[in-house]
Amino acid sequence: MIAIKKLAQPQNLTSLAYESIKTYILRGELDEESRLTEEALSSQLGISKSPVREALNSLQTEGLIRIEPRRGAFLRRFTAKEVKDLYDLRQTLEVYAVSIAEITPELIGELQKSVDRTKKFLKLKDKLGHIKEDIQFHGAIAQATGNAELFRVLSNIQNQIWLCRCKTYSLSSSTAPVAHQNILDALIRKDRKTAQAAMGTHVALVRDRLVHFLEPR
Repeated sequence: MIAIKKLAQPQNLTSLAYESIKTYILRGELDEESRLTEEALSSQLGISKSPVREALNSLQTEGLIRIEPRRGAFLRRFTAKEVKDLYDLRQTLEVYAVSIAEITPELIGELQKSVDRTKKFLKLKDKLGHIKEDIQFHGAIAQATGNAELFRVLSNIQNQIWLCRCKTYSLSSSTAPVAHQNILDALIRKDRKTAQAAMGTHVALVRDRLVHFLEPR
């Protein structure tokens, strides 16, 4: 069930519908056959169809859903090639991000806490918590670049990849704490080249395992 806050400002309904539907999708409760219709969503959210339609169009633009005329919206299906392309782009951007991120005590502290939480989620077998924390770790580095567009693009890539990772969590989740700690240790030493190499290896490992899983047998 999707929930939305009641607002006095109607103009905010589109953004709230967008956030509510996006959260519903990213919780991983839908499969590729689940249908999202304007009628059902507007009824659940308690708003008109217009802001729901605009929200769905935005989510399609981001690559999270596909809208089929007269049928509704469905989760996007990813081919192995599409996943590889996304991860190749992600790898390039993330390696660049660690090369220019401002290394501050605050960033180091935030990344260390993230590594510790990742270990905890892994131990508890908390899949969604673990994936969210992975996004938090990489997002913190992207934010430290001061490049808002870089952060926006990487966030969008992460959201798209999420749809695949929820299904293939067990393929690479156990490698994250060590990989993140390697990146962090290099940043602590301000060894940019090692941090870049560690980031590239980390993203490539996840990419290769996902692509192998998705390739037709």
